[in-house]
Amino acid sequence: AVINQNLKVAIVGTRNPTRYGERIAGDFAANFADRNISVISGGAFGIDTCAHRGTLIAEGETVAFLAGGLDHLYPSSNFALFERIIESGALISESPLGTIAHPSKFLIRNRLIAAFSKATLVVEAASRSGSLRTALDAAKYHRNVFAIPGPITSPASEGCHRLIIDRVAELVTTPLEIIELIDSARFEQTMLG
Repeated sequence: AVINQNLKVAIVGTRNPTRYGERIAGDFAANFADRNISVISGGAFGIDTCAHRGTLIAEGETVAFLAGGLDHLYPSSNFALFERIIESGALISESPLGTIAHPSKFLIRNRLIAAFSKATLVVEAASRSGSLRTALDAAKYHRNVFAIPGPITSPASEGCHRLIIDRVAELVTTPLEIIELIDSARFEQTMLG
């Protein structure tokens, strides 16, 4: 499939989401797809899977950046999902064929997710989540970073709250807030450029 030139938003988060996180990731992804915004993620369990699925349900374009070679799809239990992603988007990896996904590769590939996207949304992330690395990379690349708030008692939201407190990410509660902020930033760049 050809990757469209429309806006691209990354949706990332924990591999162990709550039902709240699963719903938010899927709903935001579907909403973006309905507005011709491509959804980027990492193909992993949890929030990544929910984001890809939400996009596909809405018949949108989604791209998965993988940590291993394209001949070693990980997680293998997402193989059917990866086949569906290929039909409407792409699987991308900088690792050569034969490379098995290794924990160190996930943090490295996160920078690609951040760089390829106009904005990054962190749905749920614990205090030591790889998704925080994606958010920090996005901020370093001068991309918009957003985070979903959660219950203050939920360990799955500690990382999101830290991003908001540290002013790395803007707190958002609807997809429209992200779309408006991205569009206003794009308008300002056009006026300045």
